[in-house]
Amino acid sequence: MNKIFAILLCLAFLLPTTTSAARRKKDRKQNKTEIPADTLTAATRRDTTVIAVDTLKQAATQTAPTEPRKLTAKDTITDNDIVLPEGLANGVDTLISEEVDNLQPPVNRYGGNIDYPDSVYIQRLSALPAIIELPYNRVVKGYITLYTEKRRELVEKLLALNLYYEPIFEQEIDKQGLPIELKYLPVIESALRPNAVSPAGATGLWQFMIGTARMMGLEVNSVVDERRDPHKSTQQALRYLKQLYDTFGDWTLAIAAYNCGPGNVNKAIRRSGGKRDYWDIYPYLPRETRGYVPAFIAANYIMNYYNYHNIQPGEIELPAQIDTVMVSKRLHFKQISDVIGIEVNELRQLNPQYRRDVIPATAKRPYSLILPEQSAYAFVENEDSISHHQSDLYARRITAELSKATTVQGYHRVRSGENLSVIAHRYRTSVANLKRWNNLKSNNIYPGMRLVVNGAYAKKSTTSASSSQTTRKAETWTQNGVRYYKVKEGDSLWEISRQFPGVTVQALKNANSLQSNNLKPGQILRIP
Repeated sequence: MNKIFAILLCLAFLLPTTTSAARRKKDRKQNKTEIPADTLTAATRRDTTVIAVDTLKQAATQTAPTEPRKLTAKDTITDNDIVLPEGLANGVDTLISEEVDNLQPPVNRYGGNIDYPDSVYIQRLSALPAIIELPYNRVVKGYITLYTEKRRELVEKLLALNLYYEPIFEQEIDKQGLPIELKYLPVIESALRPNAVSPAGATGLWQFMIGTARMMGLEVNSVVDERRDPHKSTQQALRYLKQLYDTFGDWTLAIAAYNCGPGNVNKAIRRSGGKRDYWDIYPYLPRETRGYVPAFIAANYIMNYYNYHNIQPGEIELPAQIDTVMVSKRLHFKQISDVIGIEVNELRQLNPQYRRDVIPATAKRPYSLILPEQSAYAFVENEDSISHHQSDLYARRITAELSKATTVQGYHRVRSGENLSVIAHRYRTSVANLKRWNNLKSNNIYPGMRLVVNGAYAKKSTTSASSSQTTRKAETWTQNGVRYYKVKEGDSLWEISRQFPGVTVQALKNANSLQSNNLKPGQILRIP
């Protein structure tokens, strides 16, 4: 009996453990992962939690009955509710390849993506030394998966471009004393493309709208667009983000306001009942902004943990060192390229703010030019030669002389009923000019008469008339005491009558039984 009692007692102690083990085995089959309480705590946000830590702790300890908890972003939001940021749009990796020379895939690629349990993503994000909170939830996981599975080639190119842009971002962020993780905002804004333009017109690495850019002091016109300048746009974007943070007191709200404007964030706060947490106002934000902060969190993850997903940086040739020179004369990139031997495409990539390959500099308004270090030395030594190289071809006129209007016609055939006043008015000249150009002693003209009506033709007309007279006299002969004349191209009765003193147009018409003033080349006229 004692042995039986001992066996029953052992079973009583072992049964809860066995049941718990069976439950854990069942959970593993259903892809449920236990998350340690301390890891969950690291993923919380101030007073509110995206992953409902307190509720999960209560469920784990079962120390007290739990009340129905309010649904959070983790429970209710799916990727179908949001719009992808510009930096994740389809085809953006192809645009990078078209815009950037010397960008190649990694030398070695190792297998495909490796997915991890939620607890691993939570631990990795919490391990990043960030001031801005980077919580994990289902939406963030969706963006991480997008990077690690569908946009792997894009990540390769982003990692390569980041070698050039990261020092620019970090230097300015450090100068302004802001969270260093903001350097990944251009990853989702523009995919590190200084020439990126969104459908709404936002432009550059930081995707400034033209109004905001000018408000922040950036120059935007037909020749220069400083939204595309990596240095100046970074300075002003960070200034703007600092202003937004001062307004909202929360970096995730400031980042959301950077995307959709502070007015829309304030509207979402009012609609949520005055809550000032990004995840609480999430449902009330514009669709394109809902995914903005999750994409930013995912960008921080992928740019730090890409190697855990078998992604390697692409290969890119960048200048080992760059330098800035100040230009005080208007120059074209081709002038610089021809003299110091740097490719125009390289000038464009280093200086994307000059939209027409023109630096519109003057002594009073100099502009900066980024060059590889060796090219910068060459530029300084040859600056005068560069400015004089093909200067006429690239010069811009400061003044221009007005051209005087001239009539197309040089001559006019007089029609019946016309007089010198009517003809002068038609050709915008004076009667005196017509008389001088045509050697007229009076205002008398005849139908068919050919008049010079443009001063440019006057000398030509006189020479032409004298030479034609010589030719025409050769076409005159006398037969049986009667003079004859052979009509040539351009002749008129008036011109023929002038060659024979005392002969009038009417006399010619009467002698030749002409009913009109019309003549034909080769026609024989009798001279009375």
